[in-house]
Amino acid sequence: MKKLVMVALVSLLVLVTAACSGGSGGQKTVSESDPIVIKFSHVTSIDSVKGKAANRFAELVAEKTGGKAKVEVYPSSQLYGDNDELDALVSGNVHMIAPSVTKMVKLDPRWQYVDMPFLFNDQEHTRKFFESDIAKTLLNSDKLSSNDIMGLAFWENGFKHFTNNKHPLKKPEDFAGLKFRAQAGKVLEAQFKALGAGSATIAFGETYAALQQGTVDGQENTYNNIDTQKYQEVQKYMTLSEHGRLDYAVFVNKSFWEKMPDDIRAQVEEALKEATELEWKLAAEENAASLENIKNSGKVEVLSLTDEERAALEEALQPVYDEFSEVITSELIDGIRNLK
Repeated sequence: MKKLVMVALVSLLVLVTAACSGGSGGQKTVSESDPIVIKFSHVTSIDSVKGKAANRFAELVAEKTGGKAKVEVYPSSQLYGDNDELDALVSGNVHMIAPSVTKMVKLDPRWQYVDMPFLFNDQEHTRKFFESDIAKTLLNSDKLSSNDIMGLAFWENGFKHFTNNKHPLKKPEDFAGLKFRAQAGKVLEAQFKALGAGSATIAFGETYAALQQGTVDGQENTYNNIDTQKYQEVQKYMTLSEHGRLDYAVFVNKSFWEKMPDDIRAQVEEALKEATELEWKLAAEENAASLENIKNSGKVEVLSLTDEERAALEEALQPVYDEFSEVITSELIDGIRNLK
């Protein structure tokens, strides 16, 4: 009889322990006094569009979960920089990052889509892509999953535009012999080569000095980056080309994400959706304001392209597609084009 009582007590203890730990899937019961902590690392400042959206995401998570989940935001590379935040995510040292999508090329070369010239028509086309099934194939690819990464959302930065310090850029031949600062990447190297120009990989923070000292003649960037980095002080011409994109994506550590209780995860996803809508809105507003700032500075000549000039540039850049369509895949390129 004593043995039966002991067996019953042990069984009851096991059931209680399982219930307290959250039941199946290893999920645990959480509370405001013992919340799930989500470490969110990014490299831009608190006042950047990304920084503002990340902080709003943290506020929304606290509100929607009743304090059962807490987002700790680490901006300005406080924890990890551009070159090591992805490794930190894989190892679980942080749980969420929002890098430039080109940082994912080391895991999946298709992410170079963002550098393909004139792939996107306008902002509406870009937003359609962000919300499309083809975008989900990138965010949830086997290549990311096998590295314990899951993509959740796209955050906007904006279209890139050419600036330079020599002469107006409107025709393919205008680029010949110039040297441009560019982010690292084979697609960007091929882009400038197709235009008869050279390129140099220079860190973002060192670009102003490189332009000022004449190390390079020009660069490509969003309105907001050009404005906040004050490139108009060291450049004479800006072409409103919209030839490529700079965008971010939000990624999480897959194991961490899937261990989160279902109800909490759903609330965090809802918070991210609202923060993403805010990020898109802020990106559009700040790029528009920055374009006006650049124009009003009176320091740079702003040039628009006619339909014919844009078509000529597209034709000159066709070799980039000839070289990289197989790497990025025709499924992705055609899928994006067909969203128009």
